Amino acid sequence: MPELPEVETTRRGIEPFLAGRSIQKLVVRQPALRWPVTPELARRAINSRILNISRRGKYLLVRTETGTLIIHLGMSGSLRCLDSAPPPGKHDHIDMRLDNGTLLRYTDPRRFGAWLWTEDDPLKHPLLRDLGPEPLATTFDGSTLVRAAQRRRLAVKSFLMDSHTVVGVGNIYANEALFMAAIHPQRSAGRIGASRYDRLAEAVKSVLTDAIRQGGTTLRDFSGGDGKPGYFRQSLHVYGRTGQPCPSCAAPICEKRVGQRSSFYCKSCQR
Repeated sequence: MPELPEVETTRRGIEPFLAGRSIQKLVVRQPALRWPVTPELARRAINSRILNISRRGKYLLVRTETGTLIIHLGMSGSLRCLDSAPPPGKHDHIDMRLDNGTLLRYTDPRRFGAWLWTEDDPLKHPLLRDLGPEPLATTFDGSTLVRAAQRRRLAVKSFLMDSHTVVGVGNIYANEALFMAAIHPQRSAGRIGASRYDRLAEAVKSVLTDAIRQGGTTLRDFSGGDGKPGYFRQSLHVYGRTGQPCPSCAAPICEKRVGQRSSFYCKSCQR
């Protein structure tokens, strides 16, 4: 599933091709995504000039002169900018044609993504208004996590993946950040000290920044806006490495279900 680094990689990949251009045509071949793509979207978006592409959590916000297109990539969605219009494949559900001929093509085999339109403040949209802080913002730090963790008994890994705690820290990056901060994924969120949360916040920033720099993590379906895969998988320390030696102490990496998600950790390094 595309997480924050993959979505940010996509945003950076498509923005140079979209910003300043006008939407000439919107072809919706399959409207049955996670929420139906309404005919109103095409009518309102046509002839709108795109101002910029931003991101909130795992949502892309295509801001135009008349409103904002909210895009979520779901479990397997991807966006590609094309110079021509090759015949669409089975899973190529939406094409956005720009005034200079560039084509933005949305592909989504599992159809869990979304294309929504709003003319109000997109940050007040029901899908975005209750999201937690951005992990790469300068205001996100250990004290943010300490405040959110008060009297919380759930496992810190589940706490970290809660979008009300902080947005965009998916399973892969939660595993990697907890390893970097030397915190066991099953430790209760409310029983972690401030200094350890300081380390965890820095680890989250470091892991996500490195993943964005390397283009995200390709495990199954993801490719960036230029169609190229992400390469952060080559830098994973614990995720998917069950039984392999810990890069710090050489003890075998363990795997356990935490919050119904596979968790990978070193029982010697993480406490």
